[in-house]
Amino acid sequence: MLITHDTRCALDTVVDLVNTAPEDDATPDGLPDVAALEVFVQKHEVSEVGVLTELDLAAVRKIRGRFAAVFAAPDARSAAGLINELIAAAGTTPRLTDHDGYDWHVHYFAPGASVADHLAADCGMALAFFVVAGEQERLRRCEAPDCRHAFVDLSRNRSRRYCDSRTCGNRLHVAAYRARRKEAAG
Repeated sequence: MLITHDTRCALDTVVDLVNTAPEDDATPDGLPDVAALEVFVQKHEVSEVGVLTELDLAAVRKIRGRFAAVFAAPDARSAAGLINELIAAAGTTPRLTDHDGYDWHVHYFAPGASVADHLAADCGMALAFFVVAGEQERLRRCEAPDCRHAFVDLSRNRSRRYCDSRTCGNRLHVAAYRARRKEAAG
C-alpha cells in the first residue's frame, strides 16, 4: 500500500489525537486546554488554522472520540460508516496545494474550516484509504494490558501488537521472561 507523505502525516496526527484522550477517570486529558491544542496543532504542522478557542477545543475533543470509535470498529463496514460520518460532517472539499516546502498534495478540508473540520476531513480521508485498501485491521490498539494507545500497524506482515515495542512490548517480554525464570527456579 502506497502511503503518501500527507497521508502519513494525517495518520500520525489522528493516532496522537486519539491517544490524548484520558483512558479512565484517573488519567489526565492530553488536551486539557486551548494552549495544549495550540501545541498539538503546531507539533503536527496543521496548516491554515486561525486563532483557537474553547469552542475549537470542545469540537476537537468530540471528533477525537469519533476517531477512537474507528480504531475500535469490529469490521470494515463499521469503520467505513464512522469515517463517512466524520468526513460528511466536515464538509470535505478536496484541493491540490503545495505549501511550506512540501510538493503537491491534497487537502480535504474547505478553506477557512475549523480545526476540528480540518482534522476530521484530512485524518478521516487517511483512515478511509486503509478501509478502501482492505487494510482496516491495521488500525489497532496496543495489546499491553496497561496500555490501550491507538496505532497504525505499518509492518509488512501486519504483526505489530504494541504501540511501541521499546516500551510496551519490551516491558511485557521482560515480565514474561522473569515469570519463566521464577517458575523454573521453583
